[in-house]
Amino acid sequence: MLGSRASAEPGPWRTSRTPYLKDVMDALSAVHPARRVVFMKGAQVGATESGNNWLGYIMHHVPAPALAVQPTVELAKRFSRQRIDPLLEETPALRERVAPARARDSGNTMLSKEFPGGILVLTGANSAVGLRSMTARFLFLDEVDAYPGDVAGEGDPIALAEARARTFGWRRKAFLVSTPTIAGRSRIEREYLASDQRRFFVPCPECGEMQWLRFERLLWEKGAPETARYHCTACDHPMAEHDKTAMLAAGEWRATAESQDPYTIGFHISALYSPVGWLSWAQIARDWEAAQGKPEDIKTFKNTVLGETWQEQGEAPDWERLVERREDFRMGVVPAGALVLTAGVDVQDDRLECDVWGWAEGFSSWLVDHVVISGNPREREPWDALAALLARDWPGAGGGSIRIAKACVDTGGRDTAAVYGHLRRLRDPRIAPTKGVDGWNRAQPVQGPTPVDAMVDGRKLRRGLKLWTVSVSTWKADLYRRLWLGRGDAEEFPPGWVHLPRGVEAEWVKQLVAEQLRTTKDRRGFARQEWAKLRERNEALDCAVLARAALWLLGADRYGERFWAQLREQIADAPLVSPAPEPATAAPPPSPASPAPTTTRPTTWLAPRSSWLR
Repeated sequence: MLGSRASAEPGPWRTSRTPYLKDVMDALSAVHPARRVVFMKGAQVGATESGNNWLGYIMHHVPAPALAVQPTVELAKRFSRQRIDPLLEETPALRERVAPARARDSGNTMLSKEFPGGILVLTGANSAVGLRSMTARFLFLDEVDAYPGDVAGEGDPIALAEARARTFGWRRKAFLVSTPTIAGRSRIEREYLASDQRRFFVPCPECGEMQWLRFERLLWEKGAPETARYHCTACDHPMAEHDKTAMLAAGEWRATAESQDPYTIGFHISALYSPVGWLSWAQIARDWEAAQGKPEDIKTFKNTVLGETWQEQGEAPDWERLVERREDFRMGVVPAGALVLTAGVDVQDDRLECDVWGWAEGFSSWLVDHVVISGNPREREPWDALAALLARDWPGAGGGSIRIAKACVDTGGRDTAAVYGHLRRLRDPRIAPTKGVDGWNRAQPVQGPTPVDAMVDGRKLRRGLKLWTVSVSTWKADLYRRLWLGRGDAEEFPPGWVHLPRGVEAEWVKQLVAEQLRTTKDRRGFARQEWAKLRERNEALDCAVLARAALWLLGADRYGERFWAQLREQIADAPLVSPAPEPATAAPPPSPASPAPTTTRPTTWLAPRSSWLR
């Protein structure tokens, strides 16, 4: 039974509404020989609900320990409240087997549901303890592409979860479900390509030709998505939305490849199969037209609507092109469009390299300054100079001044303990110690903080720093996507444009594009993507990644337009000060250890003060 909290169509479950789910759920039966069932899908097709049906089937007919894994523990709790609890409350056969949560010793908690002969445990893929805390015969792994690459240093969460079922031998079964993400790093794509790659073939209502639905066969008049029709691959007959019901009822799954593992079967389906009344072909056409010119929206469309992976633009842009497009704004002065400053600090053996970036809506960015602080990172002097740099007031081109709101410092070098100690000594809440990790995590590209011990001169301090883990691959891909943006004939810069000042040197630009995304094979023969150096020096790229991670920590990604609106309001409330006149010759930037004196101290802002950022 589907409850109103969990479904737009409450009432008894009807497989006839989504006929393509019948074979998927049959494969999950305890008597089916498949041990791993992979489902790569688009949105609005009912895949997660089929997994819920399977959990109900386990409780009712095949009682055994079962483990349901969501990307995070918080999502597992939400899944329990919104999906599992209504399933248990609305379905009489399950209500008899699981005691109400309010009953004493009921065994019914947020993340654990006991029933005669078994137990259902819900956990997050980010919890190593949750993944190794029990033995399970059945595994429901939902949205696996949002799982972290590594769980507390113990390995891949899918492998950790599947290890829980090994003792059940041939009786075990795992159901892997997800919308795909990026080609070469999508878990669900990797598992689907290793399966027999089944597609759902439906007949043409005119000629009867069996075919699986492809987006390129959905045609409509430009600007009129309501005219969308699917054209048969054999007779080119235009199929209307109302034909879909009969087509789905007569459809069948067909394998299109030979599985590497005879006990693994895979299904793929897109939102083109979404039943009448859910996501229509006209809406799909409308979404596609709205996404044009917006790479992020096109990526989302391919992932969530078509159920296909997105090929990331990992080729390094030509540094010569970036040098040619430098703009006439002064280094050391915040351009008029920038609303907040962040910094990335890369620690080298004999210096600190700091890049200051300004940000605005759409993640448009400006390189405000590039500062090299000479000195051994083991000593105090470079860190004192960094503290002075963070204390600077950066003049704005339109008046006023601004300070750096957040700075991420890479601690992953050879002098990690010394870096910890000096950062703790500075006691600046704007500094976020970070450690870069390989792998891709778009859902949570910055994780933490995790307490770490700090050491100074071999002496252990009582309290350690709080270290943030940065998924550098995710932010590098984000930067390259913005560097590849084109203007065409448009007079205005597109959102996300990377603005570089005339004063930046060509060597710095080369460092910004010093790596390239390449596809390699792992030990199992699966394709994976990793960043490889094209040049030896890449400090500018590392600093840019850290500055973007600092913006994430400020809440720009989480709060969206509210974040930028709060900044605009804060800046509007600050009294304006006339900007300094343009000098006849460009002066060198002031030393970070001795900020330039000003005759009039303008109002300084840091970041939004609203309570929703706390």
